Amino acid sequence: MSDTTFNEIDETDTPTSYSSSTPAAATNRKAITAPGAGTGRRKEAVARVRLVPGTGRWVVNGKTLDGYFPNKVHQQLVSEPFRTVGAENTYDVFARINGGGVSGQAGALRLGVARSLNEIDTEANRPALKKAGFLKRDARVIERKKYGLKKARKRSQYSKR
Repeated sequence: MSDTTFNEIDETDTPTSYSSSTPAAATNRKAITAPGAGTGRRKEAVARVRLVPGTGRWVVNGKTLDGYFPNKVHQQLVSEPFRTVGAENTYDVFARINGGGVSGQAGALRLGVARSLNEIDTEANRPALKKAGFLKRDARVIERKKYGLKKARKRSQYSKR
């Protein structure tokens, strides 16, 4: 028999902490500032977005951001992808939105901005945008009206007599 035992464990090999989250891609280079484009959809709204390196100017259907979306919640929702990536005031946003209501248009614009940021620099921007859930299309749309019903599911009131 030999003198070595298998009970001796080297303490340097055991990890000190565990995490279920995936670390972001380590990039030691400067973020790319190039033009990009993306399309976003939400409910019935469609937004065609173009990003150009600039000073952070928003032009949505020929109006400024606060002129088109007076609600602060919608303004914050739309500009979230820039904050996630850390690219505030580095791109000018030109967007054409049609269809749907105000909330659907804001959601479509957010997806369009996120997709165009992803197109510009996939390696640096995609992990943060994906983790925040900005690249996911919200597929919930209005259900169609059914034959014989008042609305999609509303029936007429039952009369016993």
